[in-house]
Amino acid sequence: MESKKGKSAPRIRFTKTEKSWILYDWANSVYATNIMAAIFPIYFTSVCGGDTAGMEWWGYGTSLATLIVALLSPLLGAIGDYRGMKKKFFTFFMAFGVMCTLLMAIFDQWQMLLIGYVLSYIGFAGSCLFYDSFLTDVTTRERMDKVSAWGYAMGYIGGSTIPFLLSIVILLVMGMDNPLAVKLTVVLTSVWWGLFSIPMLKNVHQEHYLEPPKHLVRNTFSNVKSTLGSIVGNRGLFLFVLAYFCYIDGVGTVIHMSTSYGETLGLDSVGMILALLVTQVVAVPCSILFGRLANRVGAIPMIGAAIVMYFCICLVGFYMGFSIEVSGGAEAARKNAEILFWMMAFMVGMVQGGIQALSRSYFSRLIPPSKSNEYFGFFDIFGKFATVVGPLLVSLVTTVTGRSSLGILSLLVLFAAGGLILFFGRSHMKETERKALQEKAEISEK
Repeated sequence: MESKKGKSAPRIRFTKTEKSWILYDWANSVYATNIMAAIFPIYFTSVCGGDTAGMEWWGYGTSLATLIVALLSPLLGAIGDYRGMKKKFFTFFMAFGVMCTLLMAIFDQWQMLLIGYVLSYIGFAGSCLFYDSFLTDVTTRERMDKVSAWGYAMGYIGGSTIPFLLSIVILLVMGMDNPLAVKLTVVLTSVWWGLFSIPMLKNVHQEHYLEPPKHLVRNTFSNVKSTLGSIVGNRGLFLFVLAYFCYIDGVGTVIHMSTSYGETLGLDSVGMILALLVTQVVAVPCSILFGRLANRVGAIPMIGAAIVMYFCICLVGFYMGFSIEVSGGAEAARKNAEILFWMMAFMVGMVQGGIQALSRSYFSRLIPPSKSNEYFGFFDIFGKFATVVGPLLVSLVTTVTGRSSLGILSLLVLFAAGGLILFFGRSHMKETERKALQEKAEISEK
């Protein structure tokens, strides 16, 4: 392992590098809110006709985008570990995502909107792969939970809430059914994302790296194979990644499909968007609280608590849709479902940022820093393949049964599997963490 400089002593305030890294969550979270979760899915579903077809195509598009990133992640991650490569890949995917998002404002046909979404999501997800792996470069092991949690918290404060509020104002003033209003929110998303990415580009650098070998391609494939073997051969690390694959599947699907699901059920668009604003506000303190509680009771118990909450969220989501379906779309059932949607939004806000932040930081503590990008490549592929499976599963079940509520119910299996693996494998994970800490200490002494 080579490092350009050593880490400083434990500190209380964030360094300039840590702040710049955290600020990218502030930058890109606007995409997660406006394009992935709240405004654009509703618009896309309405353009498709407002029936289950919109939800199905949205799920298939999400699966395709995440599949492409998942297949590329291990190779890109391995190359990114070489000197100077991580920043170049991050910059490319960030710029590509911003540009493709901006182009989405040009088109009106649902097919072109779907293509634009797929391409922009590849840019977003690709940049997040390299952004996550920079965590080992910007801070110390002891501060990873705190820095990671604050990244998600600041994402909810700025990247989600502020531009989300501006977008809501645009939609309310110009009309929720006005395509121009949606296009302006897409432009706002691109500008916000690009502008606040500048500190990350200027101040965050790759501290841990490998020297490029003579035969780069051959060595890259060799390293990918070696890393995969290391993950599979390390029981604690493998069990954690496997559990992550299961539960993050449900988390990602809830993020991607919630408003599309609500639009399919005929819920009020304004109400859904305002409910998701509640999600962002609640997520700010809860993300920080998760980081603090993890320092006291451990990351694994806190992740487990979040999984239990998501299990409850899926049950509420199923009942919400089931009550409308069996009543034939009665107005009373629809009003009750709108209340339940607000309840779900609050519950998601309590755990969404926390489970993502702790998963990222806990995985960072299990791997060698000099190969962080390569390991995060596999971490990302498990997460991305999960987001392929989740929306695809929901779409397929909805297509076969004609009931979107049953598609949501299918997510219970994934959360249950993730929770059980986490619970029964926790002793192996703790042992892996202990060995990783010992290895890092030995390297530091050298």
